[in-house]
Amino acid sequence: MSQYLLLNRIKVQGANAVAGFTWGFPAITHFLGFTHNLSRKLKKQIEFTDIELSGCAVIAHHHQVHTYAHNQFMQSRSPAFQYKEGNKYKVGTPPVIEEGKMDMEVSLLIECKGNIGNREDDFIQWIETVIQIQRLAGGSIFKIGNIGLYRIDEENKGNLRKLIRKLLPGFILQDRSSYLAEHFQKLQKKDSDAELFDAWLDFISLKKKARPVNNLIHSHLNRLAESNSEDENAQNLFELWLEHISSENPYESEQIPEALIKYFSDLPDDKQHKKLLTQWQTYCQPDNKTDAVWEYIKKPRQGFLVPIMTGYKAISPVYKNEEVANTRDNETDVCFVEAIHSVGEWQGVHHLRDPKALEKSIWSYHYEENWYLCQQKRDQKQIPDETNETVIEESPDDDFS
Repeated sequence: MSQYLLLNRIKVQGANAVAGFTWGFPAITHFLGFTHNLSRKLKKQIEFTDIELSGCAVIAHHHQVHTYAHNQFMQSRSPAFQYKEGNKYKVGTPPVIEEGKMDMEVSLLIECKGNIGNREDDFIQWIETVIQIQRLAGGSIFKIGNIGLYRIDEENKGNLRKLIRKLLPGFILQDRSSYLAEHFQKLQKKDSDAELFDAWLDFISLKKKARPVNNLIHSHLNRLAESNSEDENAQNLFELWLEHISSENPYESEQIPEALIKYFSDLPDDKQHKKLLTQWQTYCQPDNKTDAVWEYIKKPRQGFLVPIMTGYKAISPVYKNEEVANTRDNETDVCFVEAIHSVGEWQGVHHLRDPKALEKSIWSYHYEENWYLCQQKRDQKQIPDETNETVIEESPDDDFS
């Protein structure tokens, strides 16, 4: 039986909206850090030392990034400060700083280990008191809907249905690094020089490609199929054409079916077919002057897919604290890192139809040599490498211990 602590409808102001190269929602490391900090405080309570908070699932209900114009972040000024110059005090003007901030309403479903028993009311009251003074993703918590404990197993799915109703409407963040690995392998089969960054961009960028104008070709093949309804060849030609223009692959002249090429090559070059054959010629061999329509290139997989930051990778050995200047404290050893980016999916919570699906939606820490990752539970253990995580280098000025 699994036990979950639900922090429902947490309203946060001024959360960090920037995560590595991405923006729009905090990194998953913020939410696991919040859970980890809560767990550390819990261990200091004598009456709750046997209870552990491990991973968490993130459900978004509402978000509003502080932007203006064309998605430019709001600029802010810190409060004015006073400084002494000679025998006089003067008021300093704070700098204008552009900050990636946002307001959001999220729910956290935290995996809770240990037998709480008859301490449930005291435990929930302690949680409610402590989280009011914590920050979530750098933002201030100003309201919480409710807090509850849910025990869910295969035999009693009623609690799962109650939990899902509490979270509606909402979207849960799912790990889709397997999509990235699969797409990267397909790209490498086509082009051995393809990089993992190219595969990542295919998921996050809006791409268009030009297709030569083909209205006359489409009308001709449509009329041919309608006027020769019993002619199997005419029907096949039109079906081939529809399949060609509706293909998920972007336009390439090499992908035009041979049957269509043969059909148009056999058409008589007379006045009746002059415009049609001219358009067919430019469709097969377009140039810079050819009229075209722009088509969106579909993403490699369906779903509300987004780029996410999922952890860090070490790019230096671990240094003693005294060997590095300007560290956060005077005790913790330091290692320089770069951010890890992958692919996630916002999925409606109504898709969580059984306890196993809920269990696989829980994010938790995963450690390997030089890797510090946030992952969801998988069927088979996967060692992080360049096929399941995207590593994008940033300025090596971040440190973690």
